[in-house]
Amino acid sequence: MKDDWRLHDREYEFACIVWEQEPIGSGDLAKVCEERLGWKRTTTYTVLKKLCDRGILRNEHAVVSAIVKKEMVQRVESRRLVEKVFDNSISHLVASFAKERSLSEQEIAELRALIDSYEEKGR
Repeated sequence: MKDDWRLHDREYEFACIVWEQEPIGSGDLAKVCEERLGWKRTTTYTVLKKLCDRGILRNEHAVVSAIVKKEMVQRVESRRLVEKVFDNSISHLVASFAKERSLSEQEIAELRALIDSYEEKGR
């Protein structure tokens, strides 16, 4: 996992647009960013170039697509969050969320299934 895949909030919002709509023409991307993010065309192209230079996105023949997928960025960000805020403890993370709001039956079932799958892999 690469730490240079870390995206600032607005970069993440921008990348989400690409992930949702890829492949997308750079002109169309600029229009969507103007509508959804309130960005001027120049801002879109500046951020696009930055993320291309970092190897996260690619812009070939004015068609933008992702090199690094959303799930990969989410893994890096979630690892950093658990390490930084929750003393590298996933159980502390889950407990913190559970104290803030009730978990739905579906969320509880998903967590149980996830734990069960990890237990089975460990055997």
